Amino acid sequence: MRDRGHLTFALALHDALAPDRARPACWSPYSVAGALGLLAEAGRGPTRDEVLALLGPGGPELVRGTGVGAPAEFAVANTLWAADDLPLVEGFLRGLADWPGGAARSAPFAADPEGARALINADVAKTTRDLVPQLLRSGSVRADTVSVLVNALYLKTAWVTAFPERATADRPFHTPSGTRPVPTMRVTANARHAARAGWQAVALPAEGGVELVVLLPDGGLGALDGVPEVLDGLEHRRVDLSLPRARLEFSALLGGALRGLGVRSVFGSGADLTALSPDPRLVVGEVVHEAVLRVDEQGLEGAAATAVLVRAAAFRPAPEPLVVRVDRPHLLLVRHARTGAVFFLAQVVSP
Repeated sequence: MRDRGHLTFALALHDALAPDRARPACWSPYSVAGALGLLAEAGRGPTRDEVLALLGPGGPELVRGTGVGAPAEFAVANTLWAADDLPLVEGFLRGLADWPGGAARSAPFAADPEGARALINADVAKTTRDLVPQLLRSGSVRADTVSVLVNALYLKTAWVTAFPERATADRPFHTPSGTRPVPTMRVTANARHAARAGWQAVALPAEGGVELVVLLPDGGLGALDGVPEVLDGLEHRRVDLSLPRARLEFSALLGGALRGLGVRSVFGSGADLTALSPDPRLVVGEVVHEAVLRVDEQGLEGAAATAVLVRAAAFRPAPEPLVVRVDRPHLLLVRHARTGAVFFLAQVVSP
């Protein structure tokens, strides 16, 4: 059963990341949801609640439970990189083992930030088959970085019915700046189709339970409100599909978009990441994302990675203590903390 909450998350963040419909964009909601799911597990209180509200009901569970079958190639890594001297909560490490490709590793953030960056980038490059070789740019890892939560994804699969190479030809494509010829594939295949709510959709099946859904607006590419409805209406049809080849690369800093969608406390003094570490100073500095997608006659290949960079903020003064003055008659209750057994109950009137 498809998760509507995950689609809502994907469309909302797409609006925030790619508001200019005249510019190309490509990103992985699965990868971002994976990294944010790890962040939610690291958080408590509003920090956790804000992330989960954006991901929607069952968001982290969807990432943990989604697999792609053979013969498709599918690789996922969910990695906690932590400084050697950062105390970690055992419960977080146990939970990490339940994530696909879950692992905890150490990196020399304070002693060698660039070396730590190289370690993380090399690991991401390995998972993504070198499609994302430099997720973290120079200077993104600092001496005050103490942890990085990373999701990396690779997917390669073939169409159930391939596009014949001989059918590919230059055909007109209407870009925002004018019409020009582009290499366009063509196939007649069993697919699923819907036309409603201002959109036409074609779902083209690929191996491993994957499908590519082409969403074609009736007019210009604008609001995405009708996308859920047209996806709900897909029905099996024989389709003659003409589709341009695609090769997209995209990178972005997600912090601003996430703040705009309600994930705020984790970036500031209200951050509470004590489900990851008892250190109260932890705060998210930035969330970095990169994605690559290629679509051709044989199938599709894509890779993506998302990194949540966690740093130790400057000393955060303890909040002012709550003042309690016991200066009038009161009760004293002595009990066992776990069972609640009351050993003594006293009423103090005149000490």
